[in-house]
Amino acid sequence: MHACQRLLLAGLAAIGLTGLSTIAHAQAYPTRPVRVVVAFTAGGTTDILARSVGQQLSERLKQPFVIDNKPGAGGNIGTEFVVRSAPDGYTLIVDSVGPIAVNPTLYKGLTYDPLTDLVPIVKIADVPNVLVVHPSLGVKNFEGFIAYAKANPGKLNYGSTGIGTSSHLSGFMLCKRAGIDATHIPYKGADALNDLLVGRVQFMFATIPSVIQHIQAGKLLPIAMSSAKRSRSLPDVPTVIENGLPGFEAGSWFGFFAPKGTPEPIIAQLNRAVNDILAVPSIEKQLIREGADPVGGTPAEFGQFVQREYEKWKIIVRESGATPE
Repeated sequence: MHACQRLLLAGLAAIGLTGLSTIAHAQAYPTRPVRVVVAFTAGGTTDILARSVGQQLSERLKQPFVIDNKPGAGGNIGTEFVVRSAPDGYTLIVDSVGPIAVNPTLYKGLTYDPLTDLVPIVKIADVPNVLVVHPSLGVKNFEGFIAYAKANPGKLNYGSTGIGTSSHLSGFMLCKRAGIDATHIPYKGADALNDLLVGRVQFMFATIPSVIQHIQAGKLLPIAMSSAKRSRSLPDVPTVIENGLPGFEAGSWFGFFAPKGTPEPIIAQLNRAVNDILAVPSIEKQLIREGADPVGGTPAEFGQFVQREYEKWKIIVRESGATPE
């Protein structure tokens, strides 16, 4: 073999090794723990879903996915923290309808735009709101509830987890569409449920995971779902749409996002991993049991969904006249 041929082969080998090391580097993620921010307190629906999926990611990708709760300002504090984080795949957020789709309209002074400053990775689950009433009302179904509310104008109070939240805006939509007069009582997070359980407020829209145990124990009566179709978690509960209010769709949803600029291979790897997790029958059943309808899909599908949600909630927020507490 001529010396020049040897040099050429050596050069090609070096280029090949460089290419392999680049590929190996791209495939090495994650090489250290990944922080998963939750913009709400521990024990809420976002936190429960983030921990369920985070644990599975830790097992699959061989690095800890550590949940970091950063609550406050309707989810804006945790969301902005991730927006300002390095786009290297080591700071992610499991976020929901409020901070992503509602708050850009609700909060006038946001210094970031979650729709452009975060990259959608994958939608974990739809979590419909269920309309629950206190058993002391004596109603048996949605029709009976509306009749009772119309016969007692101004006497019913409905709770929510805060002004501008999905539970508040669902309640506002119901009162407007059904023509009932009820008073909104905003709370900070789970306090709303506590007052509903003792009958201080008579009804509210709540995420299924937050109330499913109380429903099973007979402490709350589920009378309608806010989703387009029935939930797999509560298949016997009809939707508001089925009860004669077409287009009434006001559920919650949850998904992974990363800071803008996070490398595409990392987004694709995380998307693949979460889709694989959601496809495991035991995990799918667990999420349904907890009140979540697993979704998955591509980053592009999730991004298009988020944009549609923003457009929908923008109209509702403006109609409601809601302003942050």
